[in-house]
Amino acid sequence: MGLVYADIELINGEDLVLAKRHFIGEEEVKRMHVNMLVDTGSVYMCINENVQEQLQLNVIEKRKGVLANGEIVEYDVVGPIEVKFKNRRCNVDAMVLPGDNEMLLGAIPLEDMDILIHPYRRELIVNPEHPYFAQMKLK
Repeated sequence: MGLVYADIELINGEDLVLAKRHFIGEEEVKRMHVNMLVDTGSVYMCINENVQEQLQLNVIEKRKGVLANGEIVEYDVVGPIEVKFKNRRCNVDAMVLPGDNEMLLGAIPLEDMDILIHPYRRELIVNPEHPYFAQMKLK
């Protein structure tokens, strides 16, 4: 199928709460658009240190993860992050990869936003069975 990338908006979730409570203005909410590798083999979302710094995301914990080569590594987990793609949104925490490593949009945010990979067009799409809202499986 090849690699699939998507333009995603990332927003500092704590800033959204502060703006909603009128402690900061909407223009002060830290957000950015990034191009992420859509990786169904990765469960979590992974951002890099550069994005963490720009969004000023707080470290929540440290977690270990297994890389594709079997190596076990420990990374910071930051959040909350609001993730937006087209008419979909979700809130997640993310593992922080060193430097400016390629970021990954994993299975949890994909499922949560009810978005799919279109294999022929090699692009991320909103689920055509639910074009106007995300529908979750509850079983």
